[in-house]
Amino acid sequence: MTDLTRRQRYDRQRRQRSVVIAAVSTAVVAVALVLGVPRLSGWDDVRRAFFNGDVLKASFPDLLRAFVLDLKILAWTTPSVLALSLIVALGRGARSPVLFPARAFAVAFTDVFRGIPTILVITLIGFGVPGAFDLHRPWNSPVLWGSVALTLSYSAYVAEIIRAGIDGVHENQRAAARSIGMTGGQTMRSVVLPQAFRAIVPPMMNSFVSLQKDVALISILGPVEVLRRAEIQQGRTFNFTPYVGAALIFLACTIPLTRLADWLLARQRRRVGGTQVA
Repeated sequence: MTDLTRRQRYDRQRRQRSVVIAAVSTAVVAVALVLGVPRLSGWDDVRRAFFNGDVLKASFPDLLRAFVLDLKILAWTTPSVLALSLIVALGRGARSPVLFPARAFAVAFTDVFRGIPTILVITLIGFGVPGAFDLHRPWNSPVLWGSVALTLSYSAYVAEIIRAGIDGVHENQRAAARSIGMTGGQTMRSVVLPQAFRAIVPPMMNSFVSLQKDVALISILGPVEVLRRAEIQQGRTFNFTPYVGAALIFLACTIPLTRLADWLLARQRRRVGGTQVA
């Protein structure tokens, strides 16, 4: 009991020292930036071009209204990515010879869409599909096909995360399920997938943080979302501050999601007995 108390006291002191060191180093860097950056010879020009308060105040409401479209696209692409990536992961992990075509298709899908840059996938699908099939409204919507392109691109990455989680479940779990008479489908639904998803939540969160940012790539197809609105405002004011405003809006969403992913990862490490950085 005494040894445990000493260990807890040591760990607490170590954490406190780490916090103090981190706070001091952060304060030193912040002071250096605050005092040093304004002394740069070109800072006044940079401030006027990128950090103009009047331009930001005038353009920010329009940027927020345009960001609603980004949130809508994210809202329907997220479940689509989850569903398609799960299907692809299950197809790639299929063990029956009868399902070899599904496994081959899953391998080809992940190889193709992980090998092509997302912006190129959006360009090819967003412009190519409506043009090739001569689609008319509403089926030629750039929002629709941009969302399809994002779903295909990100599903390839998330499918590999899910497959890694499935492969990480020990084979003994499947054997135990078969020993009590569970079918392959029942084993996957009730035994393998629940354990796999608990392990892959943090990396999946990071993927969806990236998806939230890459929604802005749909702007190349023409929809006036926040990035396109910033471009329009920049053209009107001949100032780059609207881009900074758009970046702040994205940061307001991505930073909390990133911290949530970090918290989930730390909790996962504690649960499996991994070490935690002080």
